[in-house]
Amino acid sequence: MPRRPDIPPLRRADLDPDPVAQFGRWWERALEEVPLAAAMTVATVDREGMPDARMVLLKGFDERGFCFHTHYGSAKGIQLAANPRAALVIYWRELDRQVRIRGDVERLGAEESDAYFLTRPAERRIGAWASPQSEPISDRAELERRIVEIEDRFAGEEIPRPEHWGGLRVPPQTIEFWQGAVGRLHDRFRYRRNEVGEWLIERLGP
Repeated sequence: MPRRPDIPPLRRADLDPDPVAQFGRWWERALEEVPLAAAMTVATVDREGMPDARMVLLKGFDERGFCFHTHYGSAKGIQLAANPRAALVIYWRELDRQVRIRGDVERLGAEESDAYFLTRPAERRIGAWASPQSEPISDRAELERRIVEIEDRFAGEEIPRPEHWGGLRVPPQTIEFWQGAVGRLHDRFRYRRNEVGEWLIERLGP
């Protein structure tokens, strides 16, 4: 992809000292131009050390880290419980930009998870109860039976968050900002913490 004239080269002098603030700059632009800006890969490893990855939605970020939500009994939930470290990748093709984040993983508190869950449409809240995520099921009809059971169980009531479902946060240890360039001579900058917790910024070879 040739460099867009409205996206100049990424220079060290233009970067915010805080990577979360820098992400916020790119995020605002992505929301304007990318159809699904929140699409994000979460990479984990299982107990045998085999890597695994899947797409989720970024559901918030601040100085504490980057958040997504899941079934804690899913493959990624089980993997993260056993080895609470993850890598996140966000790629915005329309902007030829990528952000990579690595860090430990922590669960959100119940209040934060409850607050987000109640913003979800009713059918998605029902799905969180009905789906045995990542487990084998006999057929689609089994899933539909489970949905009917949950609909009947909570008929006329507000659907609460199940205990097996909630948020996860990745406080970043490193964040890399990648911007495509002509001839594959891309601009790459990595933020990493030093011994006293300050952010260092390094340019990386493309």
